[in-house]
Amino acid sequence: MAFKTGTTGFTASETPADKKQRVAAEGRKALAQFEVEAQAVRKNMARLRELRLAKEAEDRAAELANPEPAKPAKTRAKTATGKKRAAAPKQA
Repeated sequence: MAFKTGTTGFTASETPADKKQRVAAEGRKALAQFEVEAQAVRKNMARLRELRLAKEAEDRAAELANPEPAKPAKTRAKTATGKKRAAAPKQA
């Protein structure tokens, strides 16, 4: 008479050898599934890396083709008489 006990999935007529074999098969199945998922993740990471590198290369090429104009150097403010202001003395 075989019946299920609780949520473990074990049957009352299962021998220790059968249990060991079943557990080993479930472990191999879980490991195979993990490997498939890990391979999919690595494939997606490689795809995203290629996209990122292509975009970075495109951005670099665009930057070299159209460089930003150089900003003029900052000058010191002049007074109403046209002379440069003296720097304020540093206070300690």
